[in-house]
Amino acid sequence: MSDRRSFILNTALLGLTLPFIKKRELFSCISDTNPSHKLPALGIQLYMVKEDMEKDTPGTLKKLGEMGYTQIESYGGNKGMFWGMSNKEFQKLAGGYGLTLVSSHYNNEPGGFEQQADKAAEIGMKYLICPWKGPQKSIDNFKHFADEFNKNGEICKKHGMRFGYHPHDYPYKKVDGQLPIDVLLANTDKNLVDFEMDFYYTVTEGQDPEAYIKNNSHRFKLCHMRDVLKHRLPAGSGEESACDLGQGIINYPHLLATGLDNGMQYFFVEQSRFHNETPLQSAKVNIDYLKTLRLS
Repeated sequence: MSDRRSFILNTALLGLTLPFIKKRELFSCISDTNPSHKLPALGIQLYMVKEDMEKDTPGTLKKLGEMGYTQIESYGGNKGMFWGMSNKEFQKLAGGYGLTLVSSHYNNEPGGFEQQADKAAEIGMKYLICPWKGPQKSIDNFKHFADEFNKNGEICKKHGMRFGYHPHDYPYKKVDGQLPIDVLLANTDKNLVDFEMDFYYTVTEGQDPEAYIKNNSHRFKLCHMRDVLKHRLPAGSGEESACDLGQGIINYPHLLATGLDNGMQYFFVEQSRFHNETPLQSAKVNIDYLKTLRLS
C-alpha cells in the first residue's frame, strides 16, 4: 500500500473516532433517555462460527442462545442455509434456543432463487441477501447486477420478503472512475432492494459509513459489525486489521444510533479474525460489548 493511501486511510479512520471521544466526555454522567436508540435485537452471522456449526449444529445454536443472541443470519454453505435440514426443521431447532432466523446469504442452490425465496418465506424469514459478486473490470457489469437485484427483489416481494445486497471491499474501489456501490444504489429500486452495510469494509476502504447511511436513508436496513485495530491497515484480503467490537477505532455508539435513525433494523456480529480466542469466545466478547453499549 502506498504511503499516500495509508495517510488517507489513517486520516479517515481517525476522523471516525474523534466525535465519539468528545461525546463520551460530555455525556459520561448522563443516562440514555432515548428508548429509540437501543438495538431492537442482537444477531450473529453464522459464517463466523461455521466450523462449530458443521461439527455440532444444535450445540452451537444452544451456546449462541445462552450468550443472549436472539437473531441469526445464515448463509448458503455446503449444507445449504438450513444446515442439511428442511426449512421447518431448522426453524424449530433454532427457535428452541430462542433464535430467530431473520435472513440468509444465498448461493446457487438447486432449484434456483425462486425456490429459495419460497422456502425462506414459508418460515417467515425477512431477507435473502446476495453476499458476493466479486471485483469487475467494467462498471457496466455492476449495472447488470443492479438489474438482476431488481428482478430478485420482485421475486422476494411476491413472497412477502425483501432482497438485499451485502457489499464487501470491492464496491468501494473505483471502476471506470466510479464507485460500484454508488452505481448499485442509484440503479436499484429502493422499493425492491435493500443493502447490508459492513462497517469494517466501508471504513477500511477509506469511506464514511455515516455519510452512506444518511445519504441513502432507509436503504441500509441490515449491517455486519466488527472493529478495526488502531494503526493497523488491511493487506489485501487477509483482514488482519479486524478485531472484536470495542477494541478498535470504529465509532459504533454513534454509527448504530445513526443507523437506527435512518431505518436500520437488523444488526449481526461477524468477526473474521480471532486473536488468541475461538470463534465462540469471540462471539461472547462481542455480545457482551453490545449488551452494555450506550448509543449516542
